[in-house]
Amino acid sequence: MNKANNQKEKPLVIVGLSGGVDSSVTAALLLEQGYEVIGVFMKNWSANTQGCCSTDQDLADARNVAQLLNIPFYVWNFEHQYAEKVMNYFFAEYQAGRTPNPDVMCNKEIKFKLFLERALMMGADYIATGHYARNVFNQETKTYSLLRGIDDSKDQSYFLCTLGQKELSHSLFPIGEYKKTVVRKLAEKFKLPTAKKKDSQGICFIGNINVKKFLQENIKSIAGDIIDTDEKIVGQHDGAVYYTLGQREGLDIRNGQGPYYVVDKNIEKNQIIVTTDPQDPLLWKKEFTISNLNMVNQENKWPNEADVQICYGHPAHKAKLEKTNEDKITITFDQPQRAITPGQLAAIYQQDELIGCGTITDVR
Repeated sequence: MNKANNQKEKPLVIVGLSGGVDSSVTAALLLEQGYEVIGVFMKNWSANTQGCCSTDQDLADARNVAQLLNIPFYVWNFEHQYAEKVMNYFFAEYQAGRTPNPDVMCNKEIKFKLFLERALMMGADYIATGHYARNVFNQETKTYSLLRGIDDSKDQSYFLCTLGQKELSHSLFPIGEYKKTVVRKLAEKFKLPTAKKKDSQGICFIGNINVKKFLQENIKSIAGDIIDTDEKIVGQHDGAVYYTLGQREGLDIRNGQGPYYVVDKNIEKNQIIVTTDPQDPLLWKKEFTISNLNMVNQENKWPNEADVQICYGHPAHKAKLEKTNEDKITITFDQPQRAITPGQLAAIYQQDELIGCGTITDVR
């Protein structure tokens, strides 16, 4: 971790303790490195969605970690703001026929905005989270670079693609320097109660839920046709907005053929378009536009060529970039990519450095 020099003998860091092993090790490492540490549990969602909400257990685990490390511990409630900024966005995007990324929005609006602002008001120098990413300070340019985490299989820099210099100047990601296996060993070394706790899954602060059922609880079902690429009706659906490109599961098609894959949606006609060909050209495309651009370091320029990641878990691939106006870039991959999905974020990388991102639109 390479940060600008701080004049305090013990800089104050407020760690977002989620109750998981990654944030627990983050707090322990910062103590070991000589920081003054405070633990904060963010209460952003307490609704018992599909019986999966683990807020109470996570809170108890976070408190136990703070007690073991002998650090102050607080609970900050951002439920209202989370509902307004993250979940309203989530539902609105699905209703518009797009597929949102609530984790990226949570980082943008909650963790690295509200949480950061409150931490700074309390006199903190930094906040820290258990993200697998690296924040490197360049002494010559006096700027910060956001790099992929050392562990390729756990890298979470994609979720931080909307951050900029202001946020990075006050953020620490200690475990980005380690592989997950090492983080588990560190948790055992520090005797943390979360050392063997399973990693959280699913939507940020909500958990591993059935997204369709969750959407049905909040967006009215409207039945419609499932058609194939020859415009033949092959089944029925209960709402085109519930489905996303590339999806295979959850399609009510009983003609003995398949499997089927969603290749397009017509929201106006409430239709889902499917194919049985996993290599269908409608599923594999090369060109799209990104808007709502964010550049990590505004002093940089958008590259003409870069590695582009179209969603979390999808490997980055080489592409050409052409800036068409102040807020739009046309991206063309060298090779077609599967299920480039409007509403998702495309993250732009040069080697391990995240340059910026934009929201995917106009896939063609």
